[in-house]
Amino acid sequence: MTALVPALAVPLFALTWWAACCLIGRDPARGALVRSAAALTAYAIGVVVRTAWPDSPLAQILLCVPALFWAGAAVALLPRTLPERRQIDIGWLVLSVFFLAMVVALPPAGRLVSLAPLAGGLVLLWRFRDQVQPPMVPAALTVAATLYGVGLVALLLPIDLGSPWLVIAAIGLDLMMLGFLVAVENALQVGERLRADLIRSITAAALATVVVGLPTIFSIRAADSATVTLLQFTLVALVMTGVALIGPLRRLLDRLAFRGDERLRQDRSTLLLLAEALPRRRPRHRLIATREQDFLRFTRQALDNYGDLGRLMRSPLTDLPAVDQERPLARAAELRVVLAERVDRLRPAGSFATSDEWRHYIALHFCMVLGLNPYERRHRTDGLDREARQALDWIRRYVPRRKLRRWQREGASIVARRLWDELTNADPRWLTTRSTKSLSSDRNG
Repeated sequence: MTALVPALAVPLFALTWWAACCLIGRDPARGALVRSAAALTAYAIGVVVRTAWPDSPLAQILLCVPALFWAGAAVALLPRTLPERRQIDIGWLVLSVFFLAMVVALPPAGRLVSLAPLAGGLVLLWRFRDQVQPPMVPAALTVAATLYGVGLVALLLPIDLGSPWLVIAAIGLDLMMLGFLVAVENALQVGERLRADLIRSITAAALATVVVGLPTIFSIRAADSATVTLLQFTLVALVMTGVALIGPLRRLLDRLAFRGDERLRQDRSTLLLLAEALPRRRPRHRLIATREQDFLRFTRQALDNYGDLGRLMRSPLTDLPAVDQERPLARAAELRVVLAERVDRLRPAGSFATSDEWRHYIALHFCMVLGLNPYERRHRTDGLDREARQALDWIRRYVPRRKLRRWQREGASIVARRLWDELTNADPRWLTTRSTKSLSSDRNG
């Protein structure tokens, strides 16, 4: 093993593994982020295999797998309102399994077939590019995918471009660009800030790569053993996971360390959520410049995350004129109150019923504000009033999941439009007054 191999392999593995964990940490429920993270993880494992066993065909296979997940990330960026979206996702999953089998079975040159789903995903993304934000994402993804394809061709075909590790490093940079573009798209979709959170995380990742990476490089070079190589890369993976997912790991540690002190655990969890939310909150003046379409989406997301205090602290809606608190935690709590009040206004007059005019109120109040799940197998009715029990029983018997979700979207759109009207008709001096109060509070506190 030459000195170049561990000198390139360790930083490549460390940074791509960190990037994968960072994407998962931003939102594990977002398909594009998860699939991009899977592409980076497959590449990182491929780097380990290539370092430990240079002639193993498994390394080539693992370096082709990111193309399949990249195709999935591309189709996950398509608008959710697209009628064919579910069929496209299922098609991607089926084709990925099929092409993965082909990649495993074919010789090196034939493994380039993994680029076919990626090309198809990019074609679909270009077809609906007018509905993708930011607009530069399709073009940027296409450029990065083209460079990735060129690198894969140089790696699998008998083309001499110098050291194969330089080609592998170039592929890693392309995949990192993929992760960055998907993170940018996700930040715009949820109305969060990316730069501050990314700078903090990448600074920690760079320091960890230097502190842990240098001893790892020397250990791999000195031992020249596959077992030692695997152990060293495992150590690097654990460190980079801790850097990227420090918040969730801290909360897990608190649950283990403070099992007998519920109040302390909850207080620390709230403070940790606040610390994570602050770098991701947008500047206050951005809300007034938000487009109506984006505002409607932010409102639907806030209602979806009604029970998640950490996500509400990052919501742009914490800057609504109706939210008059200054501290981020208090603002998130008051946003809950504002949303609950707007949902209550959907309640028709008269005694509770399950008629058509009640559908939006029932879908939002019981399933989002109260957080009840009518479809869970073990139904818990303890502490619920008669209306809640009646609503849950009715939904369970007569309302399919898809219909309930449609009612929730419709109800959330009604709430969003009313909040939008309040925002656009508010006294324009509210933002200046609030900023003055915030500065005064910061100076005094």
